[in-house]
Amino acid sequence: MGTKTGTQLAAIIRAALADLRKVCADVDEDTASRAPVGRWSPKEILSHLIGPGEKRHMPLFEAFTASDVPRIDIVPEQTYFTQERRAMSFAQLVQLAEREYEGIVAYALSLSEEQFARTAHIPLFKDSPLTEYPTLAAILGGLGQRHMQMHVDHLRQVLAELATK
Repeated sequence: MGTKTGTQLAAIIRAALADLRKVCADVDEDTASRAPVGRWSPKEILSHLIGPGEKRHMPLFEAFTASDVPRIDIVPEQTYFTQERRAMSFAQLVQLAEREYEGIVAYALSLSEEQFARTAHIPLFKDSPLTEYPTLAAILGGLGQRHMQMHVDHLRQVLAELATK
């Protein structure tokens, strides 16, 4: 079922995922592999949204509940575009992104209000609206609302640039 917060976060993440699916719907493999000068390719943008390593975003979220106020160091602007992901088709990357975010939805729906209130120390966010000590709810909401939307918009811009070339 899920808590009120979990249900709200699930809706936010699913809406962002629906927007991502829409933008990716008609992208062909050639376009997905190209990048405008100084920009990421559509495949790199998807790889970034999928997150790092095999476990992707889950270690970040699980750190909030594993210990009291854990320090989490995030390195921004990483594509995580490994050889394995480079070999995947755009459609496969879209499917991996879908699985990742549906997994995050399931995770959000499994949490209690107490777990959502847990905080972590994330120095990177010191001057951001999330603050240096965000709650797990704020991180999940930020991922679904701000981060995904920013990169969906980024993807739209890159595709528009590629369409003119």
